Amino acid sequence: MSSFSLPPSLETVYQAVCSLYNNTNPVEPGKASLWLGELQKSVFAWKIADEMLHEKRNIESCYFAAQTMRTKIQFSFHELPQEAHISLRDSLLEHISQINEHTNSAIVTQLCLALADLVLQMTSWQKPVVDLINRFGTSTSNLWPLLEILTVLPEEANSRSLRLGANRRHHMLLEFNASADTVTEFLKMCLKNGSDNVQIRVTILRCFTSWITIHAIPLEAIPSSDVITYALQVLSNHMAGSQLHETATDCICVILQTLGEDTSRGSNNSAQLQQVQLCVFTSVMNLEQPYHLSVAHEDMEKSINYCRIFTELAETFLELMIAGSERGGQFYATQILDLVLTCVGHHDYEVAQITFNLWYRLSEILYQKNRDDLNIVFRPHIERLIGALCRHCQMEPDHLGLVEEGGGGEEFADFRNRVSDLIKDVVFVVGSSHCFRQMFSSLTGGPGPQGQLVHTPTWDSTEAALFVMQAVAKNILPEENDVVPKVVEAILNLPENTHIAVRYTSILLLGELCEWIDRHPQSLEPVLNFLLACLNQKGLGSAASGALLSICTACPLHMASHFSGLLQIARSLDNFPISNDAAIGLLKGVSIILARLPHEEITTAMRELCCFQASSLWALLADNIPIERGTKTDPVIWLDRLAAIFKHTNPQIDDPNKPHPCQSVVIEMWPVLSNVCERYQRDVRVIERCCRCIRFAVRCVGKHSAQLLEPIVKQIVPLYTAHQHSCFLYLGSILVDEYATDSECICNLLNMLQAFICPTFALLEQEDGLKNHPDTVDDLFRLCARFLQRAPVPLLHSPVIGSIVDCAIMACSLDHRDANSSVMKFFYDFLHSGRSYKDRSDYTIRRQLVQNILQEKGQTLVIKLLHASVFELSSYMLSDVADVIIELTRNDTDLMSKWLAEAILTMPSQNAPPSHIRTAN
Repeated sequence: MSSFSLPPSLETVYQAVCSLYNNTNPVEPGKASLWLGELQKSVFAWKIADEMLHEKRNIESCYFAAQTMRTKIQFSFHELPQEAHISLRDSLLEHISQINEHTNSAIVTQLCLALADLVLQMTSWQKPVVDLINRFGTSTSNLWPLLEILTVLPEEANSRSLRLGANRRHHMLLEFNASADTVTEFLKMCLKNGSDNVQIRVTILRCFTSWITIHAIPLEAIPSSDVITYALQVLSNHMAGSQLHETATDCICVILQTLGEDTSRGSNNSAQLQQVQLCVFTSVMNLEQPYHLSVAHEDMEKSINYCRIFTELAETFLELMIAGSERGGQFYATQILDLVLTCVGHHDYEVAQITFNLWYRLSEILYQKNRDDLNIVFRPHIERLIGALCRHCQMEPDHLGLVEEGGGGEEFADFRNRVSDLIKDVVFVVGSSHCFRQMFSSLTGGPGPQGQLVHTPTWDSTEAALFVMQAVAKNILPEENDVVPKVVEAILNLPENTHIAVRYTSILLLGELCEWIDRHPQSLEPVLNFLLACLNQKGLGSAASGALLSICTACPLHMASHFSGLLQIARSLDNFPISNDAAIGLLKGVSIILARLPHEEITTAMRELCCFQASSLWALLADNIPIERGTKTDPVIWLDRLAAIFKHTNPQIDDPNKPHPCQSVVIEMWPVLSNVCERYQRDVRVIERCCRCIRFAVRCVGKHSAQLLEPIVKQIVPLYTAHQHSCFLYLGSILVDEYATDSECICNLLNMLQAFICPTFALLEQEDGLKNHPDTVDDLFRLCARFLQRAPVPLLHSPVIGSIVDCAIMACSLDHRDANSSVMKFFYDFLHSGRSYKDRSDYTIRRQLVQNILQEKGQTLVIKLLHASVFELSSYMLSDVADVIIELTRNDTDLMSKWLAEAILTMPSQNAPPSHIRTAN
């Protein structure tokens, strides 16, 4: 609701608008914006906006007034009584009739949107499209706003921000269908009048596109359409203006998309539709020559436009192409792929990447069909694609560093990553081994990817070929004994003066060949020596650490005999020129191999591995060194490394009754983690990483670390009470998950939960507490849900359960993805625990405890769920709410019917505006 109880004077509004746009004091425009925002919410805004539009003092006030009028009609139309609708319409029509070529385009857009939104909501206005054309269509001066209205009207009909009911939306679409012929004739007349105004011609094309988008103009009308003929004329003229050319492109692309939708629905047997398909296909294929002219004139924008059209045409005919090929012959449209590949061959990779979605779709269909005869049809196209992509991935010959370094490096690296993903998706059509061989052949001076002769390769073409080989290496059969050994040997013998980018990509390729290396253990030692040497080289260390991690993951049995060398690498981590992420990756690899050692060796090795990190933490604690993020004085670095060791050391346990080989090490690490919590208790970043480290330590040894439960709880409860870091709640949920099935631990865990409740509720009961602390809501209800999963009866018996349910009911309306999901998961587990037969021994008591709570709070819960779903929550959250409602129904159908009936009665009446408008996608 607005804070205005009386209307402000018009002069006051003008002063506020002036302050918004022209005040040099940086504070005043902000104040003016807030005040004007409140004014727009008030009922007085209707009259004020209308008066300002009549006065036309300046551009700023007219824009504010037009934007206010549009906003009021869009969101507050319910404020007007029905008898005021006609006067509002007449006033808007009057304002629009005064538009001329000097009127600011932003003001025109807002006024046209306002009228369009009025048309869609004003049920008493019959045949509005015909009325508008009759009123404005005969005047040249009114042509611009009329075309703009006719353009935005269909767009607004499909807008979800406009609160139209499904029936009204459907009625308006029928109205558009009925008016389509009138609109088409009007646009034809506009073109025939021969206006030289480019902006008018752009708007004609935009308008036609808008009506095609909502399927008001039937596809059968396309071959005889004057607008389409004009669009194709524009596209055939390489001298056309860029805005006109792009708008014509949008128009043809929308037609192709609509045609593709009709084809997908199975209406391709219609003779009329086939005629449209052939007409559109022929027209687009005729644009090949203009495309070549755009390349010759280096007109990048137009080249992109043509590529969009060709790609859209190929996607439109894709299913027909494949269906035709399945029947033993090639469908005529298959040749469009050659034209698309011509675009892929454009010198700029921005053109090539427009086509990527087409190749993804083609590969997905071919993969599902799984037919060799189909793959053979499309194999030449995929071979050409991979060859062209390889060329696009070449770095500049004079580039000195790695691909990311230098101007535009990040964008190019991004493109290469997308190429790698695409090649991985399509390579099965030609075969990974075939692609690998072709690339290797090009490296050795043999025939290239399309059979062309390749002379001595340059470093940039070598690197690009290696990059493509790296993309497909994982798919090479581990038994391959022809090409891969030669590739590996060549990499291991690269000369010292080889370009750093070639060495870098070669290292990545070795990492991707990890499964091949596992089947060829004789190659392991030389590969490890090569990677160890690369670890010491600036720029190559991170790639080498990634390759080592891949090899450790794929070859754990063979790597066990090299563990002493890995441990030596771990000791020297800080001597290598690598990032901390790369160091963590190395530790992950070392930990994976550590877990494969004999149990009697694991304890000693893990202790040594952990002590490297713990000693650095002790040094920071002893010297009280201030934190510098990202340096060795940052405890987060050492905590993350410890966490990686705990997370990835997963030895196979044959006898759960024997001591866990990591148990003593985890217990020995607790004092340093405890001291870190105490020292850095105010620093949420450090505390979050420390809790994460403790979490992985607990997970590492499971129930074998139960002796740590009491000291951990004693540590985190007072720290949470003092600082309310929600990560302590998350850690609490991990403790419940691991220990709650042990009856001896239940008391400690319940005490922990009860101690957490008071400071948590105090935080969430503040003004906007739920909204301002979604992480706390998320972690609290994850903790409570874990209790319901592991030990439901103790929680349901607990004196705090009622307060927890009350808090959860309040949090139902919290529009935050993770927090709301945890709340709904809590309710689902709470309700499910009352009817689950998983543990029959306590079923009766669980059922009774849940029913007792529902008798008291069920009605309130259902009301809150209903209101939240309609007025508060984003649409993607509603599936979680539905799960809770279904569980409530399964719990007691009759009672749920009664609660739902009561909840519906609490909903606002139809005329009352909701307090919050939910946007749905």
